[in-house]
Amino acid sequence: MANFDRVHSNSSIMVLIAITLMDIVLANLTYWCLLNIDGIMIPQGILASPVKGAFYITMAAIISLSFYKTIIHARRINITSVILRIFRLTLVQALALIIILHIVLDRPDHIIGFSLSYAIIYFSATILARFIERMLLNKIRRSGHNLRSVVFIGSDPANLDIYLQMKEISSIGYDVKGYYSNNEIQSAPEIFEKLGTRSGLVQDMRDGKDPITPDMIMCSLSTDDTEDREDINDIIRYCDKHVIQFYLVPRIYSNLSLNLSPIPFGDYTLFTNHTNSINRIDNRIAKRIFDIVFSSIACIFLLPIIPIVWVFIKIQSPGPLFFKQERTGMNGKTFLLYKFRSMHVNKDADRLQASKNDPRKFAFGDFMRKTNIDELPQFLNVLKGDMSIVGPRPHMLLHTEMYSAAISKYMVRHFSKPGITGWAQVTGFRGETKELWQMEERVKRDIWYNENWSFKLDMEIIFRTAWSVIHPDKHAY
Repeated sequence: MANFDRVHSNSSIMVLIAITLMDIVLANLTYWCLLNIDGIMIPQGILASPVKGAFYITMAAIISLSFYKTIIHARRINITSVILRIFRLTLVQALALIIILHIVLDRPDHIIGFSLSYAIIYFSATILARFIERMLLNKIRRSGHNLRSVVFIGSDPANLDIYLQMKEISSIGYDVKGYYSNNEIQSAPEIFEKLGTRSGLVQDMRDGKDPITPDMIMCSLSTDDTEDREDINDIIRYCDKHVIQFYLVPRIYSNLSLNLSPIPFGDYTLFTNHTNSINRIDNRIAKRIFDIVFSSIACIFLLPIIPIVWVFIKIQSPGPLFFKQERTGMNGKTFLLYKFRSMHVNKDADRLQASKNDPRKFAFGDFMRKTNIDELPQFLNVLKGDMSIVGPRPHMLLHTEMYSAAISKYMVRHFSKPGITGWAQVTGFRGETKELWQMEERVKRDIWYNENWSFKLDMEIIFRTAWSVIHPDKHAY
């Protein structure tokens, strides 16, 4: 039976200590830079003794780091969490500095202004430092250091999914040794090695042997089966004794086509078939504030464009400036969507998608569709609250009825507000869906967006969409 020593177990602690020390050094560098910037009001007590000032800065840094030490070394972390952590760190540090200076200085002059100037520079410098630190840490992990060894137990497909995610991003730093199971994991790559049987491993644990000592054990056994429950209890006892992190993996119930994910609910952990990070209250508030600010600015710039678009449309096609159509929105509710009209007035507008050489389009309308100009009035929908800047594209009611009958998870995309642009649109699934698989892929990407939302992801989608204005998508028609 293989034995895996945790040779890298303390490396994360070393990384944490190193970054913490760098934060203290950065605080002092910020302080000394501040002393040399003209126009910054410095308290007289600090000017009289800059070395003492450095000591006060170090004290404030240590106090703040005791509350908000870095999380940059975490295996999976998003940029929003890092920036929020830095903001809290800076806020506590500035408050601690104000209190310290009020206590130690005889003349507490310019303390607020000095601390505010320090906080602005330190916040900006720390964000830059975090990006550099993360890049270096990712490089270290890719070279085989700062790893956490992992062993899987069980043959459920969920183990394979987690393994593939761990191997897909080498920078998160997991060293997967293999798996123990009484059965083979179907479709597992050869590199994901079966190390032995689960029953043999558990029996060694019961006999007081030390068959394995990884950092983490991922177990996908069933809690419904009596034998599996007994094995889980023995594995947990073994992990507790050997200081191994134990994870019970939610099983993929293939006969039900159901993938359950855990969510906290009070003192309990429940399992749901869909987790939408985009619907967390703090994320909804942040996304709505961004939508209002962004769309308000966009509407201001839209005002001088409207007369120009109106002239071109009127010259080439009689009819209204705006195209209005009922679309399916959040929670399946219907709303009225606005666009610049890009087609001649026709009876098939609520039934047929635009095609490549659609005779209903006029020349300027075709140009607007390829460059996304026809979508600009939807910023009004965003201000109204019917839509978001980024989200699953809203479909016409007939298509919602048609595809919801053909695709089992089609309506899941409506857990969030529809968007002017979306993840599916910037990853090659924009435009006409001639075959069912194309809509299935679009739906899959819409659901992925809802479950993996982040502010960074929204920014990426917006930048990709802006790029498509300069380099039109070949599917945009």
